[in-house]
Amino acid sequence: MSTTLVADSAALLYGAARDGQLVDLLSVATATLDVTTGYAIEDTLVGLHVADGATVTGAKLGLTSIAKQVEMQVHEPIGGWLTDRMALAEGEPLVVGSLVQPRCEPEIAFLLGADLSGTDVSAADVLAATTSVMAAIEVLDSRYRDYRFTLPDVIADNASAARFVVGPAVPPGDVDLRGCAVTFHINDMLMGSATGAAVMGDPAEAVAWWVRHLAGSGRGLRAGMIVLSGALMGAQKVAAGDQVRATIEGLGTLQLVCR
Repeated sequence: MSTTLVADSAALLYGAARDGQLVDLLSVATATLDVTTGYAIEDTLVGLHVADGATVTGAKLGLTSIAKQVEMQVHEPIGGWLTDRMALAEGEPLVVGSLVQPRCEPEIAFLLGADLSGTDVSAADVLAATTSVMAAIEVLDSRYRDYRFTLPDVIADNASAARFVVGPAVPPGDVDLRGCAVTFHINDMLMGSATGAAVMGDPAEAVAWWVRHLAGSGRGLRAGMIVLSGALMGAQKVAAGDQVRATIEGLGTLQLVCR
C-alpha cells in the first residue's frame, strides 16, 4: 500500500471515530492490506489523534486469548495505543452515545515503572519493570460496519481502542496473575469466567510479546505507561443503563455504569 493510501486510510478511520460513523473494511477497498500495512496505518492514525491534542499514555494488547481469536476469526494477537482521552476515572460513567458500537471486556492492567524495549524481553522482565497491576475494563469500539474485520483491518483501527478504566493499584508480587479467578457480569448476569492464564498463558507474557514486536521498529514502552494485557474472555455489547462488573481475584471488583 502506498504512502498516500496509508494516509488516506488513517484519515478515514480518524474521521469515523471523531464523527461517530461506520466505514467499510479497508481490505475490501484494496487487496494490498496486510499486517505490516495495518500497523503503518495504526501509527498514522494515532499520530492524527496526537496532532489533535491527545497524548499517548499507554498501550493495549488485543486478541490475546483463544476465546477472542475464535470470536473475531483471527489467529494472532495484536497491539495498539491508549491516549489520555480514552481514560475514564473510576466511578465515571461510560457515555454510550459517544461511541458507535461499544463492547466491554475484563483485563489485567500493568503500570510500568521502568522502560521496556528489546527483542528478548520476557514475562519476568515485564514484572520486574511493573510498579503495580490493576483490574481493568476496556471498552472497544470498532469503526467497521457489523463489528467484522480481518486482522490487518482491526490493527489499522488501533485495535478497536476507545475507552478504559482501571481499579486500585496492587503490587504485582501480591497477585497470582496466571491463576487468579476472573468473573464478568453485566446487570448481574454472569457473562463469563476465566483465569489470568487465558491471556497467552500469562498476562505478563502478552506485554512482553508487544515489547518484542515494537523492537522491530526500534520502539518500546515507557515508564509511566498503563498497558492493558488483553481480554480474558469475549467482549460483550453494552447499552445505556447497563452496569458492568469485573472481579479479578487479588485485584478486587471494578464497576462501570453505562449511560
